[in-house]
This record gives sequence, C-alpha cells and structure tokens, in this order.
Amino acid sequence: MSSINYNNKTFKPISNTENGETSADTLFHYVQKDNILTASYSGGKIKSGHLIGLVSETGEINMRYHQVNDQGELMTGICSSVPEILSNGKIRLHETWQWTSGDLSCGNSIIEEI
Repeated sequence: MSSINYNNKTFKPISNTENGETSADTLFHYVQKDNILTASYSGGKIKSGHLIGLVSETGEINMRYHQVNDQGELMTGICSSVPEILSNGKIRLHETWQWTSGDLSCGNSIIEEI
C-alpha cells in the first residue's frame, strides 16, 4: 500500500506547458481505493475529464486520462506523477505527460492539493 492516500483530495494546476489544456481554473477531485486512483476534473478549457491510475508504494501515480475540451474535441493521454509533501502537509504532484491523441506532444505540469 502507498504511504500517500489521495482519497477525497482536490488538486489544481499551478503550472503547465503551453501545449497542455489544464489551467488554474481546472479542479481535480481524486478518489482512491486500495492502489486504484480515479478522478474527475473540469474547468478552464476542459468541459469534462476523467483519469484512472495506479498508485505505487512510494505514492507515484501511473495514469491514463481522457477529456473533452472547449472545442468539443476528445483528447487522451498518459501521465506519470511524482509526489512531494509540502511543509504544510499538502501534496504537490510533478507530472510528466504525453498526448495519445492530437499532435502526440509531451509536457510537464505541477498540481497542488487545495
């Protein structure tokens, strides 16, 4: 079991590369059962999104995501998240991702627990 439990935590992006669709207006609501993580998210350029992932013993997340953007496009991708515990006890996730649709480009983002 992971040393970090993401259940019932809400995250928002604090940075993203230009080819990403999330922004400070996007909210992620995480649910974790055992080592399976799911989340729903929306806001900003994203009308509706979902992710599913596996949480490792160290709290790293290997996930897949799909979302519908404000252009009505269905976008998909893969993401690897590495946790950092902040001094206030909140979780910051350092994410490396790649689109599996569209231009297949890669990017990096950081999201923080609110």
